[in-house]
Amino acid sequence: MNETELKQRTKNFAHRCVKLSVSMPSSQIGSHISKQLNRCSTSVAANYRATCVAQSSNSFVAKLSIVIEEIDEASFWLKFIVDEKLIKKELVEPLFRESNELIAIFVASRKTLQRHKQ
Repeated sequence: MNETELKQRTKNFAHRCVKLSVSMPSSQIGSHISKQLNRCSTSVAANYRATCVAQSSNSFVAKLSIVIEEIDEASFWLKFIVDEKLIKKELVEPLFRESNELIAIFVASRKTLQRHKQ
């Protein structure tokens, strides 16, 4: 998967999370989790774009680490939504799988870069 495809994939992930959050209950907990999911999922896409223009390999690894942290947080909120039964599991599960796939892709990329630096 190349840089352009990953930019699109992370942006699509953000769009899908935002759309999911719109269907959250308007309760206090629903509103809180919706904001958290919107923040971290959109951060994934924005920070991946920043990674692509990193000035050095150290900067690239640091920015990629932020992307991984944000995807992991989104994954946490998606699981929390299911645990709290705020949205049906069937609607959340595809996004949860996508978050795990993105985590695997970016962790593998970071490991490869770190190995090459040694």
